[in-house]
Amino acid sequence: MRRIVFDSSSDEDEGGAQQTPLHISWLPLSMVECSQYLGICSLPGCRYREVRRSLQRDVDELKNQGVQNVFVFLSRGELSKYRVPSLLEVYNEHGFTVHHTPLPDGDVPELEQCCQILDQLQVCLEKNRKTVVHCYEGLGRSALIAACLLLHLSPTMTADKAIEILKEHRGGGAIQTVKQYNFLHEFKEKYAAYRESREAPAERSVSR
Repeated sequence: MRRIVFDSSSDEDEGGAQQTPLHISWLPLSMVECSQYLGICSLPGCRYREVRRSLQRDVDELKNQGVQNVFVFLSRGELSKYRVPSLLEVYNEHGFTVHHTPLPDGDVPELEQCCQILDQLQVCLEKNRKTVVHCYEGLGRSALIAACLLLHLSPTMTADKAIEILKEHRGGGAIQTVKQYNFLHEFKEKYAAYRESREAPAERSVSR
């Protein structure tokens, strides 16, 4: 099996530029009656414009914080653009369970796609697996999914409250576009309709 080698050229080609540390925001889910935390961070190892991170240091930081599952919302093309083309392979080699679901930057996922991610997240949390989600900055796609998780887990959580919570933990830039705001405000109604549509065929089949 070919071993993934960390690219250590960043210090050289950036003239010794100061590296940006990886910060993981741990969102407590106790507010939605879950004992776990969900980690949200920006792209580990990213070397793009003024951002200069070391992939090896960032992976070590994830391991030091006990992370077991990683949800990645960037496409392969984005990983190459941000100079971490082998990120998914590195994660696998270092023992992380990787969930790779590319989502469009600044946009919103298909409802079915979002529900599948939430189902996977819930399984991780129920199994007490320490889990992190990330996109590029951890503000748009990742914050959107985290807010959807809050809405999914709590019948009383509102979209405005979920957005407020994400801004408290990730900063004012969390939830970046009008589409994302609208998606969150419509999420509960559309999610309920989606679940009902999934259950209806099975009920009709049983009744026959």
